[in-house]
Amino acid sequence: MNQQGAKVVIVNKRYEHDAHGLVLLSDIAKKVLARDRAPERVNLYEIMSKPMLTVPPEMDVRYCARLFDRFGLSVAPVIKEDKIIGIVSYGELVLHGLCELIN
Repeated sequence: MNQQGAKVVIVNKRYEHDAHGLVLLSDIAKKVLARDRAPERVNLYEIMSKPMLTVPPEMDVRYCARLFDRFGLSVAPVIKEDKIIGIVSYGELVLHGLCELIN
C-alpha cells in the first residue's frame, strides 16, 4: 500500500461464489496497530471487511452520498457486470459529484 500510495486494498474472491473483501488504512490502524499485533503476522483475511457494499456506475451522486452516510462508509467499489471498475470516496462525491449537480 505504501509503495503504491494506496489507501484501499480490494481482496479478490477466493472462488466464484465468494465475495470481495476491502481493507482500508483505518482497518490496519484499528485492528493491527491499536491492538499491538505484529503486522507481519496478520493476514488480510483477518482484518478485511467482507462482504463489501458496492455501487453501480450509474448511481446518482446524491444516493451514493446517502448510502455512505447510512452505512458509515468512506469508500465503495464501483461494480459493473460483476467486475470492479473503480472506487468512489467522499472526495470524488464532493469534487466531481457536486460539479455534476451544479452544471
